Amino acid sequence: MKILTRFCLSALTATLALAAGQAQAHNPVCTCEPLGDEEIRCTGGFSDGSGAPGVTLDVISYNEDILVPGKLGDDSSITFARPDDEFYILFDAGPGHVVEVDHTEVPTP
Repeated sequence: MKILTRFCLSALTATLALAAGQAQAHNPVCTCEPLGDEEIRCTGGFSDGSGAPGVTLDVISYNEDILVPGKLGDDSSITFARPDDEFYILFDAGPGHVVEVDHTEVPTP
């Protein structure tokens, strides 16, 4: 009986470990780069390499005003005019899947 109990416990442990590996979430990823002096292109997706078409990406002032409301296109990117004042970019794929990119992280050409 002890052997059967140990076997069941081992099988249960292996099953839980496998299930935990499959349940891992993919982290959101957002990169932004300048396109010349006046535009920025941001691309969003997930750490597993999947894209994020249709996901919200807003450009927001430090006063919390939305300067550029947007959604990622079919290629998981969006291009917008670089704001004159300080801003940050908010990639929001839902609870726990948010990335903020500060304007200081987007190099100027």
